[in-house]
Amino acid sequence: MNYQEAYKKLEKYGQQHVLQYYEELGEEEREALLTQIEQTDFDVLSLCEKKETLNPRGKIEPIKVMELPEIEAKKEEYTKIGLEAIRAGKVGAVLLAGGMGTRLGSDAPKGVYNIGLTKDVFIFQRLIENLLDVVRQAEAWIPLYVMTSDKNHDTTVNFFEEKQYFGYNADYVTFFMQDMAPAADYSGKVYLETKYKMSTSPNGNGGWFLSMMKWGVADQIKQAGVEWLNVFAVDNVLQRIADPCFVGATIATDSAVGAKVVAKTAPDEKVGAMCLEDGKPSIVEYYDMTPELMEAKTKDGKPAYNFGVILNYLFRVKDLVEIVEKKLPLHIVEKKIPYLNGAGEPVKPEEPNGYKFEQLVLDMIHELSSCLPYEVVRNREFAPIKNKTGVDSVESARELCKENGIEL
Repeated sequence: MNYQEAYKKLEKYGQQHVLQYYEELGEEEREALLTQIEQTDFDVLSLCEKKETLNPRGKIEPIKVMELPEIEAKKEEYTKIGLEAIRAGKVGAVLLAGGMGTRLGSDAPKGVYNIGLTKDVFIFQRLIENLLDVVRQAEAWIPLYVMTSDKNHDTTVNFFEEKQYFGYNADYVTFFMQDMAPAADYSGKVYLETKYKMSTSPNGNGGWFLSMMKWGVADQIKQAGVEWLNVFAVDNVLQRIADPCFVGATIATDSAVGAKVVAKTAPDEKVGAMCLEDGKPSIVEYYDMTPELMEAKTKDGKPAYNFGVILNYLFRVKDLVEIVEKKLPLHIVEKKIPYLNGAGEPVKPEEPNGYKFEQLVLDMIHELSSCLPYEVVRNREFAPIKNKTGVDSVESARELCKENGIEL
């Protein structure tokens, strides 16, 4: 793409300011900016105008959850089915690691954050150690696909290499990058991150399989005969990955997707709750939980929306291909977006100053006919690290790790 073509594309969307520093740039910087303009989908910016009416929710109803006693009663049966699938090479794991440790006070990828007290214990390390538990149990390697972003790809890959993959077999690890979406101010104008780069952000936790397809990783999965993908977030240092009992339960119940859930600590806890929406599986996010939903009870008097998701799902690969072809809806999220001010100086805002555009995994689940919400013991499998201190923090995760006999 040349300058004239780039200008014409930007003009169509009212974004000509993106080229305001073009004359100051060197040849490589100009090329980088023109390439980014060519690859960016500016159509998403029009969503700012209809933010209030975007993605209306349907009728929310309770969904049946497989609770701990039921799992325990069939644990042996489910585990056997899961181990057979793993040994047959039908199960892969997808680590969503595109984010940075900004809220932890770090400029590095979130996964390289060190939670150790007497020795080094990195977030990535904890996840790999959890996966290695299953590798040893199954006596088979599980393909691991690590999703990075353009903000942390090289650092993440180098970190894994430097740490020798924490004992994991490197032949079974594949890195791919998440698609990025432009970030804009409240009027829909794209921010500039530098004079030759627009501000962008990862396209949400629902964009992972589309990114796999674009990187050719989906073809690799198909060729390897992987039929199920356990997708999980980087920040939960206790979660079980490719858990044989969870895999087996999802397969045995002929569910299109399995979702690990925990009993909520309070009706207004900041986790999405499993539900049915217009008769199909879905997740109602904590910010959509009305007082009526929080107070709703089942026939036996229990809270109707008492199980929160922990971003640990098991999808059938064949369904994922169909889902991405349908094009998932986009969600607008208020965020703090670094930008260049009028004087061309970088600014790191203290408060949200614009919008990012994301696809969400809840929409992937809502495309499917069935879902198995699978309860896990909260203190054994849910130690999210979202903040440095307080709730869901480095501090709380350390306490839970110690409670589970993990040396820090």
